[in-house]
Amino acid sequence: MAGLSLRCGDCGTQLRSVEEAQAHAEATNHANFVESTEAVLNLVCSDCGKPCRSQTEVDLHTKRTGHKEFADKTAEAAKPIDLDAPLKPASTEEAMDVDAPASSASGEPQEMVVPEVNKEMLADLEAMGFATARATRALHFSGNSTIEGAINWLSEHQEDADIDEMPLVPANSKTEANKPNLTPEEMKIKAQELRERARKKKEEEERRMEREREKERIRIGKELLEAKRIEEQNERKRLVSFLLFVPAHAERRRKLGLPPEDPATSKPSAAPPVEEKKSALPIRPATKAERMRDCLRNLKQQNKMKRMRHGSYQDMSAHDLDDDAKVKRAFQTLLTYIGNVAKNPDEEKFRKIRLTNATFQERVGNLHGGIEFLEVCGFEKLEGNEFLFLPRDKVDKAILNTAGAELNSAITNPFFGVL
Repeated sequence: MAGLSLRCGDCGTQLRSVEEAQAHAEATNHANFVESTEAVLNLVCSDCGKPCRSQTEVDLHTKRTGHKEFADKTAEAAKPIDLDAPLKPASTEEAMDVDAPASSASGEPQEMVVPEVNKEMLADLEAMGFATARATRALHFSGNSTIEGAINWLSEHQEDADIDEMPLVPANSKTEANKPNLTPEEMKIKAQELRERARKKKEEEERRMEREREKERIRIGKELLEAKRIEEQNERKRLVSFLLFVPAHAERRRKLGLPPEDPATSKPSAAPPVEEKKSALPIRPATKAERMRDCLRNLKQQNKMKRMRHGSYQDMSAHDLDDDAKVKRAFQTLLTYIGNVAKNPDEEKFRKIRLTNATFQERVGNLHGGIEFLEVCGFEKLEGNEFLFLPRDKVDKAILNTAGAELNSAITNPFFGVL
């Protein structure tokens, strides 16, 4: 959105045009201006027609005159700032150093008079308790534009030694006010400086916001990595405890004089008829999605169990990255198979997989759960278990979409299969 005003970054005064910004800069030496999408208020008194540029001016006008009805004509008066418009020539009164000795071209001293300021704003400042000299000086040096600008100038210069002295300007400054002290080229350069300053301010703010967003992304990433590390560490501890429990259990049986536990009879079978009599609730069969999720979870967990059975606990951390890469590659290979069938259900080459294929065996076949996952998706073993084949009439897009979603979750979710 185009800017509707220029805001002074030093005192907060809002200005309607580049000309007002130039006058404010020359009166106050403020140079930090930025474009603002907030229009300068234009609250017009319904009784006397006096325009007020802020709520403070409205309150002071009401206190002095008793007028309470104001019409908000901000939207009518608001218009985009034209930064390419030629600047108004600075007057001699603004360019001169007030209170400094002045002399005419002939070298004779000039008559010094009090500068003219907005009488209504002067009365408002006096009603607020400021002395006439101090209020006049504040209005003159703040550009004689707004009450807020004058008050901000007073807060910045209240320690000045001459704060209570009446400012003086040459008596003939009004006749010399129409003499420009800037050439058109200089005006154009100054307008360009204002535009460039506003652009740099905006770019600096955008860079600051981007740095804040990057810091937040880094913080969240670190927290996720730390949570994943803790979960994997806890999983390794649980697996090690399980593996250590088995020989300890056998050792306790030996010390108690009990015979070694027979694996075939170690787990007493529950009596299904008794359990069925105790519960009349039907057992919900596992859905396709749950069976797929179990296959993928077993593929990930059994791969780690296999590595722990054949290696030492101290060597596990060194192989974590390779194991995770193998599991992820298996998931991605399965996703490729499922995606090819979903996109080309009529192509038999995508619905037929040779089990003895070296690449298939390396990536999927030798990992527990890979072939079972394909069978859940509808693949069947043919010709003496040499091929996996998905008949055309058994291609179910819904099942394939579910398989793709489960594989995508297993690939992208860092905590998949931890619990």
